[in-house]
Amino acid sequence: MAGRIRDEDIALVRERTSIAEIISDTVTLKSAGAGNLKGLCPFHDEKSPSFNVSPVRNVWYCFGCGEGGDAIKFLMDAEHLSFVEAVERLADRAGLQLRYVEDDRATGRSRPQQGQKQRLVAAHAAAVEFYTAQLTTAGARTAREFLAERGFDRAAAERYGCGFAPEGWDPLTRHLRQRGFSHDELVTAGLSRPARSGSLIDRFRRRLLWPIRDLTGDVIGFGARKLFDDDDGPKYLNTPETPIYKKSHVLYGIDQAKREIAKQGRVVVVEGYTDVMACHLAGVPTAVATCGTAFGADHIGVLRRLLLDTDAVAGEIIFTFDGDAAGQKAALRAFEDDQRFVGRTFIAVSPDNMDPCELRLAKGDLAVRDLVARREPLVDFALRHVISRFDLDTVDGRVEAMRRAAPLVAKLKDQEKRPEYVRKLAGDLGMEIEPVQRAVLAAASGRSANGPARAARSEPAVDSPQSMVEREALKLALQEPVLAGPMFDAVEASDYRHPVHVAVRAAIGAAGGAAAATGGAVWIESVRDACEDLAAQALVGELAVEPLRIDGEPDPRYVSVTMARLQWGSVTARIRELKSRIQRINPVSDKDEYFATFGELLSLEQHARALREQAAGGL
Repeated sequence: MAGRIRDEDIALVRERTSIAEIISDTVTLKSAGAGNLKGLCPFHDEKSPSFNVSPVRNVWYCFGCGEGGDAIKFLMDAEHLSFVEAVERLADRAGLQLRYVEDDRATGRSRPQQGQKQRLVAAHAAAVEFYTAQLTTAGARTAREFLAERGFDRAAAERYGCGFAPEGWDPLTRHLRQRGFSHDELVTAGLSRPARSGSLIDRFRRRLLWPIRDLTGDVIGFGARKLFDDDDGPKYLNTPETPIYKKSHVLYGIDQAKREIAKQGRVVVVEGYTDVMACHLAGVPTAVATCGTAFGADHIGVLRRLLLDTDAVAGEIIFTFDGDAAGQKAALRAFEDDQRFVGRTFIAVSPDNMDPCELRLAKGDLAVRDLVARREPLVDFALRHVISRFDLDTVDGRVEAMRRAAPLVAKLKDQEKRPEYVRKLAGDLGMEIEPVQRAVLAAASGRSANGPARAARSEPAVDSPQSMVEREALKLALQEPVLAGPMFDAVEASDYRHPVHVAVRAAIGAAGGAAAATGGAVWIESVRDACEDLAAQALVGELAVEPLRIDGEPDPRYVSVTMARLQWGSVTARIRELKSRIQRINPVSDKDEYFATFGELLSLEQHARALREQAAGGL
């Protein structure tokens, strides 16, 4: 094995490297005066830029987290490279040939073994060459037709490196093995996988492929689209998590969009590979897309550094989603992340519910540009979506819509906009400003609104015994589904009285029920996805970590007591309603209704006694 890199070669790499160019691949830098540059630190979250670069001295330092160093240190920290790997990356970029020493003597030859990351990147580069060549073969006709039907010609396919995974179990594997890549390297890269027989086979087969690149332009993975009906795999299949491919950090198209994102101070987040291609080709060069996962905090961090998203330079983040139910749900989830951005968030939805690729094909490039130009603030969309679910012609409908919409206004990071949105919400609801203002202030402070908002509907207060037992039941379903599942699922959503609790109970049912869940983060996320409004989504996250109201571990008896107390509350409320109704019924003229109601009352009172005995264990 070769030894260390010669000291004079390391010094030459430092001399020939522009630290500003290296860092600009990841961070947007602006002038800080005196020849220095500044941006948002990639190593910790911050609202104002404290990351400083001195091109003259070829060093960087962050006054926020205290990290600093030269270009080599930056690559080591930003891309998790070893010292040697970072030096080799910079040497390749500068066109320098490194020499290595062994036992303090120059070997006079290049290092025979690269670091793991470089080997995995090299394997992907070789795979791109193989797959793009396969796209021109007779077997790839369906893949070429797929692209053509969506408005992408050969030049577009070449620009984005589209390829085709051919028929056969291991053509890529054999090709890469002949190029010198080992069994372990191909498995680690996610390009191949072991078969049941023990041999190595390709991960992708008979699919259209898009290479996924990182900020520097290196290919680190692939997205694969199903083409044939007899392919029983998912519609889209992505590279699995590898040392170089982390789906929570990756944005498709970021390598081509990054400079325009920094220049325009705007990014357009779309949903798929073809949407990115369509936007770029239509004149929206700032489009990017996630790769096989939801848009999240790590993606936001990448974009904020490119946008230089600070109080002084606030960028624009524009989400495009289909207008269907799934697209609306995705948009509402995006609103939850709004607070992570300093800049303004918008949404652009095609009036015909078409994605950018479909829109470009149907109406041309101008329609795609107009879609982005017609964007609206994300909060406006979220408010309109929430209040559309209620009957605003009724008092109950207006009050309930106000309750659900108030937390959205309360979440606005720009507090100066809250009064205007209070007035807008009041106008949309047809209500006076005062009760809406109280509801927003209460939501901002975490309290329940008093006055007309509370009196308009009979429901338990947040800290009432009924509400507390409802929360406990939901916590059991989220935190202990294996234990609580059957008993929890047997209690209907109608036994919950608080509207947000009802929404969470409905989401648990929509996610398959607690009895079918195994618990953990996947279960919590599936319930969150099934929630129809932001308040329910937020409550799921809260209940998933809130401690249960019991010392020690919960057991079946504790679940039984909790569910009995939950049902007892709703049964006694129903008993009160029936007693009130009986008093208003004339037992002579409305005899049938009287006896039917009286019979239901007796049955419920018997059920209430049984529940009271079941709940006698105490919480």
